[in-house]
Amino acid sequence: MTDSDDPAACETPLVRRPVLPDLAAARLLGPAEFVEASWQALLLGWRAARDHYQVRRPDRPYPPVVPLLQAAYAHPRLRRLHPFTSHHSLNLSSCTEHPYLVQVPSVDPMADGRFRVRSARSADVIGWADTAGEAVALVAAHIPPGLGPAVAGADITQAVASGSRRPPSP
Repeated sequence: MTDSDDPAACETPLVRRPVLPDLAAARLLGPAEFVEASWQALLLGWRAARDHYQVRRPDRPYPPVVPLLQAAYAHPRLRRLHPFTSHHSLNLSSCTEHPYLVQVPSVDPMADGRFRVRSARSADVIGWADTAGEAVALVAAHIPPGLGPAVAGADITQAVASGSRRPPSP
């Protein structure tokens, strides 16, 4: 039997699933620990998704979600907010549970490698960036004054009392 006759020889090796942080345990330790665990879970999960995609489709680029997460995590004020992604877009909340309180711009990593920065909870484009670092700098420039770290749960009144402000209704 030759290698070409062996079906296992034709299979592309898959990327191992990462061991993610225990978010339930982190939640019990407080909002700062939960936010940190959420960042780590997102970074690990998106790295694995990217690596898996690159093994399966080496000819097609993957949206630059991982560099965006790394750049946002490196920014001290953004790292204190609860991160979540939706359709590859990075969003940051002042609360750790639904309904999220999003008061800073979100970032959409584009297939061409650029980044679109949108107003908080809006489709309005603030600007475009060529690098993840530039996109994060644009987000950081729009952090509301006094915006504190994410608070536990979805207690909007606690977020407002800690310096976070509810965004205007559409």
